[in-house]
Amino acid sequence: MSTTDAAKQATQRADAADEAEARRLEDEQRLAEAQEERGGSRPDWSPLPRRAGLKPNASPLFSLRTPIPARWRWTLAVASFVIPLLIWVTLNALGTIKPTFLPTPVAVFDALLKMIESGELFSDLWATTQRVLLGFGLAVLVSVPLGIVMGTFDAGLALFEPVIAMLRYLPASAFIPLLMIWLGLGEPSKVAVLFLGTVFFNTLMTADAVRGVPRSLIDVSYTLGARRGEVLRKVIVPHALPGMIDATRVNAAAAWNFVVVAELINATAGLGLRIMRAQRFTQTDRIFALLIVIGLLGLVIDIALRQLRARVGKWAA
Repeated sequence: MSTTDAAKQATQRADAADEAEARRLEDEQRLAEAQEERGGSRPDWSPLPRRAGLKPNASPLFSLRTPIPARWRWTLAVASFVIPLLIWVTLNALGTIKPTFLPTPVAVFDALLKMIESGELFSDLWATTQRVLLGFGLAVLVSVPLGIVMGTFDAGLALFEPVIAMLRYLPASAFIPLLMIWLGLGEPSKVAVLFLGTVFFNTLMTADAVRGVPRSLIDVSYTLGARRGEVLRKVIVPHALPGMIDATRVNAAAAWNFVVVAELINATAGLGLRIMRAQRFTQTDRIFALLIVIGLLGLVIDIALRQLRARVGKWAA
């Protein structure tokens, strides 16, 4: 047999082997398709239901985390005051609740005017505001540095968190007998009640805000050559400042709650004292008027702190 004939036979055998392999692969493919059609060992998944996509013209009022127009924002803000007022007026008009327990808005307004004309409202308001500013101001001066230490250093967290976590569960009103013994019946004991009622919560909330600073920012600062003090002053504190202001907003409301309790300690002036005196004579119109004054003043403080947060933390969400 010549060399040419041998080469042809080898080529034919190779072609035949390739064709056999191709037929085998085709058979396996058909078998796999048949098993897939019958179900085989693969679970039978039900088709997903068809859902309508998000409408592009959907109202932002009902969209998740979507800003709303300023017109709607102001409308809803006004409605939050108007709706409770309408409910109040409706209950008085229906006569379901006696005026002794729920005075009319007109009666409350008249009581407010009488307190303004007599001058007692301004003197009480100034006395209460002084106590809140002093007591809560001292709490902020203590809690903010302590919270920064706890949120920045693990050693500070391990040292202070256990005792503060325990003390925050002790009601400030329970300290009143001790404060009267230690500090007397004057202003120091009232200020101390406000201090004890807010300092522990503000410390822990400040520490949480500081711990929220991303570790990557600290690492990058060290990589760029910043020292520990510079990282604390220029990275950690500025980043945590909006959160610390939010903590102050929350605990400022708590300070106004505690001031009514604090003014039970032999006070001669104050909104809380005036509320307790009105309660003795069932003067619910005066109580409502004083509560509205406290609420409006608290709203002004909250708006001021919000504006401060917006200015110092424009980058914060």
